[in-house]
Amino acid sequence: MSFVEGNEALIRVEEIYKHFSASEGFFFKDEKKVKAVDGVSFDVKKGEALGIVGESGCGKSTLGRVLLRLLEADGGKVIFKGEDMLSLSDSEMRKRRKDMQIVFQDPFASLNPRMKVGELIAEPLKIHGVKDANEVNRRVLEITKLVGLNDYHLKKYPHEFSGGQRQRICIARALILRPEFVICDEAVSALDVSIQSQIINLLKDLKDELGLTYMFISHDLSVVRHISDRVGVMYLGKMVELAPAESLFENPRHPYTKALISAIPVPDPDVKKDRIILKGDVPNPMDIPKGCSFHTRCHYANDICKREEPGLEEGAGGHFTACHFSGNF
Repeated sequence: MSFVEGNEALIRVEEIYKHFSASEGFFFKDEKKVKAVDGVSFDVKKGEALGIVGESGCGKSTLGRVLLRLLEADGGKVIFKGEDMLSLSDSEMRKRRKDMQIVFQDPFASLNPRMKVGELIAEPLKIHGVKDANEVNRRVLEITKLVGLNDYHLKKYPHEFSGGQRQRICIARALILRPEFVICDEAVSALDVSIQSQIINLLKDLKDELGLTYMFISHDLSVVRHISDRVGVMYLGKMVELAPAESLFENPRHPYTKALISAIPVPDPDVKKDRIILKGDVPNPMDIPKGCSFHTRCHYANDICKREEPGLEEGAGGHFTACHFSGNF
């Protein structure tokens, strides 16, 4: 199944699974599984920003880590430039890591407090065999300028910076190897709103300037809408909707997506939105209901939703939806 029209796919994800053991009972006799990622497939076009959204616990961060093999998948394929990343040995994967990088949520936790910023940014180059000191210094200065920092910042320690500046350091560290694919895992959620906009604009500028491909993971739909070309929506480990950003926000076809979009705040007190309040709680991830996993909270669910799980089917304009009614509600 291909989700790409036009541009070449840089990454193709095929039926990825990642389950975690959650043993219960006396002396752990009964083993249960948390289906964090459960048969997810999609493509990432070369040069695009693909947003991944969903409630906490839906599996979006686990998905990002599996793609980079920070967590090992239980099944499926991750085809990057024609090569299955999941079939590579550790040494082979280590060589590919320079092409696939990640920016984490907490910039302070991502940085060694005992190293100066210049050392932190240069470290990936040294790990990947760049030994020429002049080349290292040149590239460190180049990327430092690109992310909006100054030369004198390189001699300071992470605790001497604000949250926004620390995230710029993390971005510089991720991009120093000139990767093609970058995962931003809640990269702005720990920052103040005013700083969020600066980092988002920086990421957009760097994408155009360096020809980057992003997978932008977030629970904040307003941020995702600003940066993404396409958006995928996850619920309980599955992709329930995937579409161009404009199509998804203007015409959501899955009831879950529709509820998420209705919750986006509007910065105008005179504008009233019809908020959709989902009934019930998210099901236990160790005991996901049969049929459509969303049917226990869906206003439109009927008998077929309880019996049969809908597949992710393509509609007009490359708009994929996993719903028996797909917008007809």
